[in-house]
Amino acid sequence: MARAAQLGRLRVGLVWRRARLVERRPQNATARTLLFTVEGWPGHLAGQHVDVRLTADDGYQAVRSYSLAAPADGERIELGVQTVPDGEVSPYLADGLPVGADVEVRGPLGNWFVWRPGRTEPVLLVAGGSGVVPLAAMVRARRRSRGGGDFRLLYSVRGPDDVWYREHLTGGDGLDVRFVYTRTSPPGDSRGPGRVTAADLAEAAAGLAPTSPVYVCGPTAFVETVGDLLTGLGRDPATIRTERFG
Repeated sequence: MARAAQLGRLRVGLVWRRARLVERRPQNATARTLLFTVEGWPGHLAGQHVDVRLTADDGYQAVRSYSLAAPADGERIELGVQTVPDGEVSPYLADGLPVGADVEVRGPLGNWFVWRPGRTEPVLLVAGGSGVVPLAAMVRARRRSRGGGDFRLLYSVRGPDDVWYREHLTGGDGLDVRFVYTRTSPPGDSRGPGRVTAADLAEAAAGLAPTSPVYVCGPTAFVETVGDLLTGLGRDPATIRTERFG
């Protein structure tokens, strides 16, 4: 019975559904949150993603994957889109797709890189740039559930102007957020600019249980470096869940 239910969910995720853009919100100079309504959306878990399909007038199609930026909310979904210079899809989605226009989405996809309400152990989230999108969904899902263990977010970003979801990443209520600025740090930042180090991760991981999950999302090189540093600090690789792009 459980296997049949799982297969059913997988088949649901393979269906293409029409999604209508209802709102676009800027996150920074090159990043947008796109809000869609999707008729018949089955719901999703924080950390999952969707495939987006665009079809040109001549029939040409392009498909890209985007993380869901918010927990399930009926037939409404939010996607985080970072414009890629000379990209085929992201510039159009980020700034060209008219509000009220339709695309197709397939999902939700991915069942490993997810956070489920009801977990009580502390959690470490490590984000590189736009890799914060699915982690922000986890933060928002935890707050909505009004429970769960403490969250710590270590967010590596070029500078203060590049931060996504600042309104959702305020500390307190069991959430501790630490920024690592790689190029430009704000006045008063004692750390100074630089890439994530073992010391940064050791401080962020202090207090985790041996079985606490660690979610790492960002560009491939960032994810691989962070994974190596975490295992070097003694974290069990089985507790490290990664999502990468690029």
